[in-house]
Amino acid sequence: MEALLISTGTVALAEMGDKTQLLAVLLAARFQRPWPVIAGIFVATVANHALAALLGTLVAGWLTDEVLRWAVGLGFLATAVWALIPDKDEGMPKAGAGLGAFAATVVAFFILEMGDKTQIATVALAARFEAPVMVTLGTTLGMLLANVPAVIFAEKLLKVIPLRAMRLAAAAVFAVLGVFTLLR
Repeated sequence: MEALLISTGTVALAEMGDKTQLLAVLLAARFQRPWPVIAGIFVATVANHALAALLGTLVAGWLTDEVLRWAVGLGFLATAVWALIPDKDEGMPKAGAGLGAFAATVVAFFILEMGDKTQIATVALAARFEAPVMVTLGTTLGMLLANVPAVIFAEKLLKVIPLRAMRLAAAAVFAVLGVFTLLR
């Protein structure tokens, strides 16, 4: 249960202001159909994060406990710093390209999540907990907690919560996880 809860909270905070959240807003605005966009986010996240969690579990099996602890702790601290850097929308896949809302969302989200901080966090969380299913469920839930409101309330949300505050909260969570992992 700890893996699920920590994974959910970590990714929900890390996703705030992330380029994939901006993509969710873009897709919602373009297609004006929130449910296919939300379903696409779900499918893409499960596929992407399941692969990341599997990788994290495999890495955990190859490393000694001490090396793994340092790798995961430093990974969380690096992700904390990364969370402070605003995402640029350069290189974001153009939403749509002749696809429906669901297919466009699946393809764009899956590609944009490759190497993203939430995917890296999924690898680190799976390595730490060695519970890939619970981590995948948690990170997917976290992604949905952050993106469903962005899709449904896209315009209103950006007026209420500044992206800088979201990035600072995400950075703080990753820093705490990193320090806690290094000190245990």
